Amino acid sequence: MSTFQAPKGTYDLIPPRSAKFLAVREAIATPLRNSGYGYVETPGFENVELFARGVGESTDIVTKEMYAFETKGGDKLALRPEGTASVLRAALEANLHRQGNLPVKLWYSGSYYRYEQPQAGRYRHFSQVGAEAIGAEDPALDAELIILADQAYRSLGLSNFRILLNSLGDKECRPVYRAALQDFLRGLDLDEDTQRRTEINPLRVLDDKRESVQKQLGGAPLLRDYLCDACKAYHEEVRELISAAGVSYEDDPKLVRGLDYYTRTTFEFVHDGLGSQSAVGGGGRYDGLSEMIGGPALPSVGWALGVDRTVLALEAEGVELDIPSATSVYAVPLGEEARRVLFAKVTELRRAGVAADFSYGGKGLKGAMKNANRSGARYAIVAGERDLAEGVVQLKDMESGEQAAVGVNDIVAELRSRLG
Repeated sequence: MSTFQAPKGTYDLIPPRSAKFLAVREAIATPLRNSGYGYVETPGFENVELFARGVGESTDIVTKEMYAFETKGGDKLALRPEGTASVLRAALEANLHRQGNLPVKLWYSGSYYRYEQPQAGRYRHFSQVGAEAIGAEDPALDAELIILADQAYRSLGLSNFRILLNSLGDKECRPVYRAALQDFLRGLDLDEDTQRRTEINPLRVLDDKRESVQKQLGGAPLLRDYLCDACKAYHEEVRELISAAGVSYEDDPKLVRGLDYYTRTTFEFVHDGLGSQSAVGGGGRYDGLSEMIGGPALPSVGWALGVDRTVLALEAEGVELDIPSATSVYAVPLGEEARRVLFAKVTELRRAGVAADFSYGGKGLKGAMKNANRSGARYAIVAGERDLAEGVVQLKDMESGEQAAVGVNDIVAELRSRLG
């Protein structure tokens, strides 16, 4: 037993379960790659001001959950709590928006960090796959991203998830709603912190999960009743495009998400089999974020899907992913000469694109064949001194149990043929 353990609220990904996480990441990324999104990777930490300005100084993420620290050189940094601000910063720094091909379409995958009270589906270190379309204001982009996420989930076999959809308005109509909401909230019995939030960002109060707050919000004014004509038309087109693609959604007039930068379209993917942590992903349009972090006006939209929660959703539905075995061929040498010959053949198989492993440590036949079974290999190659003297190896089908002698020089071609 090691003296050390993973920090509280974190986890290790180890085989065989780690293969499920890799499969989920690949399933989410595939429709993005097929839709013109290029991969981007950003540092695990950034200037703390990037998140304070972009995510919002009144959000729980910035005020309570962000891992912020000062370096020996005096720089104030933070472990990234989300991906959008970092990706937009990277795109601006590289001047991708000036290369004449807007929107800039990017996808990413990585780890994120928030100091939260750990529970099932909520961790201090978690994994997301995200996508951002930067530099274009078009309802079709909003719809595209929602449709691609739906496609990713369904390709995994998920069915019991719902898409919640709302519009948060823009700089023209949201201030009117903000004032009306503040008037309503000031009349409620709220604690000091929530009263302060009412003055800074009242929409965040709608996202408060506490029952003592939620039960007072029944008569709160709804943003949809305050949308300007332009926002209404924009939102209606998003809805029409999603519906035309055969993607079901639910209108949720109280959906605001937890980040300050959202405007107009906002959406969330929820799974009812996950209890209180039901959100498996979400996103929306953030037309003003670029300007918030010192860039030009670049209307943009994006989402992030939680890999951890998607795996939990699959398990809640009892979905078993079709994950191919990591090993197709397992070589079992009996004796030093066989060890030399089969190791060379394993190397040759790998170079030919065949997943192959080798019985290390000089195990006997019985122990080595147990390892071959555990590896999940479809075929085992067994050879001893007598086999090599005859110029053959024994090829065993691990499913049927059938075994046949194959020429040493023919084994690679034979296995490639059998494995396709």
